[in-house]
Amino acid sequence: MATFISNVQCVFPGEKTVTTSIRFADGIVAAIGLDAPVPGDTVIEGRGLRLTPGLIDLHVHGIMRYNFDSGPDDLLAASRAFARFGATTVLPTVLPRKGPDTFPRLAALAEALEKVEQVKMPGFHLEGPFMALPGAGCDVIPGDVGLLEELLSVCRQRVKAMSLSPDTPGIIPVIERLCERGIRPFVTHTRATLEQTRTAIAAGARHATHFYDVFPMPEVIDPGVRPAGAVEAFLADSDVTVDVIADGCHVNPLVVQLAVRVKTCSGVAVITDANIGAGLPPAEYPTPWGYPVRTKPGDGARIADPNHPSYGALAGSALTMNGAMANVLEWIDEPPETVWAMGTATPARIAGLPDAGTLAVGKPADAVLWQDDLTPAMTWLDGEPVYSA
Repeated sequence: MATFISNVQCVFPGEKTVTTSIRFADGIVAAIGLDAPVPGDTVIEGRGLRLTPGLIDLHVHGIMRYNFDSGPDDLLAASRAFARFGATTVLPTVLPRKGPDTFPRLAALAEALEKVEQVKMPGFHLEGPFMALPGAGCDVIPGDVGLLEELLSVCRQRVKAMSLSPDTPGIIPVIERLCERGIRPFVTHTRATLEQTRTAIAAGARHATHFYDVFPMPEVIDPGVRPAGAVEAFLADSDVTVDVIADGCHVNPLVVQLAVRVKTCSGVAVITDANIGAGLPPAEYPTPWGYPVRTKPGDGARIADPNHPSYGALAGSALTMNGAMANVLEWIDEPPETVWAMGTATPARIAGLPDAGTLAVGKPADAVLWQDDLTPAMTWLDGEPVYSA
């Protein structure tokens, strides 16, 4: 199927916005700026709307009523939901917790990964298990290269990123092995010192995920002296990148602005860290964890069971990628095409996806035509429409 879209504002992330036409054919961007369609093309009048590359979410646990850790059925159902929010590539994020069901669960998810529809899932993001702080239920165990190899094998070598902590004992060999395998080590859940963080960065852990969240300051040893730690190490190093949960709740917009001021939009990506309730109207929703969550605009998903010991606490995000982009477009005082990189070109580069996050001739035709309220009018994956409003 070939598609010709006229009169659109094509956003080239980090570069420019141009009112032009674009043609998709054979799964790729075949031409930009043609005066007329090729005979036989499906013609779409773009009405001057914005067209961008599809959004990329590096850290997401689920969407709507689906959670990846619940199993293959939820993974496949979720895969059919992302296009309506403008996401064309996601790294399904799962927690490899200790227990007899861990390997069978990961194996079943890896098998299901081959069957996803309407979105690209190039590999898993394993959040753990080599963490120093548990955060949202992650395991806290020392680095173990043998266990790492078992996890990668069970996942059929379909792991794209692994979150870990620089202050976990034995973590440097794990980081080095991940880099040898072409897997991105993401830093998180840490109270690491400046020295520990710099050592991890030098070993290859060059990205921090859900930055600021579960990054407490190292312990104050000398009263009156504020210690520097992982946050300062990542902000000060121009060669590393970070991502933030851009819902206005997990991270204050001011510190998102600070990160962009220091690292620019090419060094900061937006993520959702989303879970059950994301993309649904504000309400209370059941979860597989034994308690309901309540969502509302500008907030995360919060535990709604008054008998739960953590009643009212955050239990994930209710954010979608188009919502994340709407927020940073409002918060960041940069040209829109610069800000759009935070959801497209920047996460593509972080994840090592050279063909994603761009509108360029010869690249996959993963694109979104946006309505004025930043909901998709249409979403394409490899040139095929996968969502239409």
